[in-house]
Amino acid sequence: MDSGGAMTTVTVELTRPYDVVIGQGSLHQLGERLKQQAIRAGTKILVVSNPVVAEHYGATVMGSLSAAGYEAELLVIEAGEEQKTPATVAQIHDKAYAMQLERSSLMLALGGGVVGDMTGFAAATWLRGVAVVQVPTTLLAMVDAAIGGKTGVNHPGGKNLIGAFHQPRLVMIDSATLVTLPIREVHAGMAEVIKYGVIGDPVLFEALEAHGPLDSLEAIGSTLMQQILRRSAAAKARVVAHDEREGSLRAILNYGHTLGHVVETLTGYGTYLHGEAVGIGMHAAGLLSQRLGLWSADEQQRQLTLLKRCGLPWQAPELNTEAIRTAILRDKKVQNGRVRFVLPTAIGQVVIRDDVDLEAAVAALKATSLDEA
Repeated sequence: MDSGGAMTTVTVELTRPYDVVIGQGSLHQLGERLKQQAIRAGTKILVVSNPVVAEHYGATVMGSLSAAGYEAELLVIEAGEEQKTPATVAQIHDKAYAMQLERSSLMLALGGGVVGDMTGFAAATWLRGVAVVQVPTTLLAMVDAAIGGKTGVNHPGGKNLIGAFHQPRLVMIDSATLVTLPIREVHAGMAEVIKYGVIGDPVLFEALEAHGPLDSLEAIGSTLMQQILRRSAAAKARVVAHDEREGSLRAILNYGHTLGHVVETLTGYGTYLHGEAVGIGMHAAGLLSQRLGLWSADEQQRQLTLLKRCGLPWQAPELNTEAIRTAILRDKKVQNGRVRFVLPTAIGQVVIRDDVDLEAAVAALKATSLDEA
C-alpha cells in the first residue's frame, strides 16, 4: 500500500494485479488513470449508472473520459436490488451490441453494489469477457462490493445465484461522492465495515468503538472515513489475493451474509438494504456463536452496540420457520448439502463451520427479534 498526495493505492495481488485508488475528487482523474492502465485512447467505453448517480456524477465521468480521448457512452438503468435480474443485464448487453463493443472495449460501473454487480456480470459475459472498471459511489460498494471480482444477479429463489468471477482492471474510489449518499445507505455500508473488524481487523473495530457517534457522515468525519476506506480495502485485498474464487479463506467475507441473505430473500428484495440485512445476519451469527460457546456474551454485546451506533437494524422480522430452513439450504455456499457458517470466536477472528445444526441457526435468527433495544 502506498499513498501520494491525497491519493491512497491498495493493490490486489493476483496473477493480474489491479489497484484500488482512494482519494477525494478522484473522478476528475478517471480518464488519465485509465491511460496509466494501458487502456489506449479511442477505446469504446460503456458507462453504466443509475438515475440519481448519473445526475450527480455522470457529467464529470463522461467529461474526464472524453478529455482523455475515449469514446464513451452512458447507459442509465434502474438499480434497486429488485432490479438485479438477468433482464436488466440484457439491457446492458443490448447497449453493448448497439455500440459494437469489441473485446478490447471496456465497461465501467458508476454507482453502488447493484450497478457494479450487474455491469461486472455483463462484462464477464459479453464476447466471453471484456474489461470492467468499478467506480463505486456508495460506502458499501467502496468497502466491499467493488473489490474482488464477484459479479452477478439474483434469482427469485436466492441472492446472487447467477454470476461469475470477473476481476476489474481498476477500482476508483472518490470519497467525495459520499456527500450525496442517503443516510440509510451510509448506515448500510457501515455493516460491512463492522464485518471487517470482526473477521480480521480488531484495530479497525476498536477505532470505531472509540470514536463516538457513527450514524452520519458528519459524525464519522473525514479522518476516520479515510481509515475506514483504506483498512477495508486492504482487508478485502488480502483475502482475495489468497483465495480469488472462494475456495476456502474468502468464505470469511460472508460473515453475516448467510442469514442476512435469508432476510433479504424472504422479505422481498428491496425491503431491507443489503447492509441492513447483513447487520441482522451478523447479530444472528454472533448469537449462534455465543450459544455454541465460541465467543463471549461481552463480545456479542460489543458487536451489537456498534451495530446500534451505526443506525443499523439488528432484529429479524417475523419469518416463517420452514421458509428460513429452505432459504438457508438454497444458499449458494452450501457444499454437499452442508451449510457453511462463518462464526466469530473473538473480535478480529472467525472460524468456518459446516457442522452447525440447522435448527440452531434458525433459532438464532428468530431469537434476534427478542433482543431489547
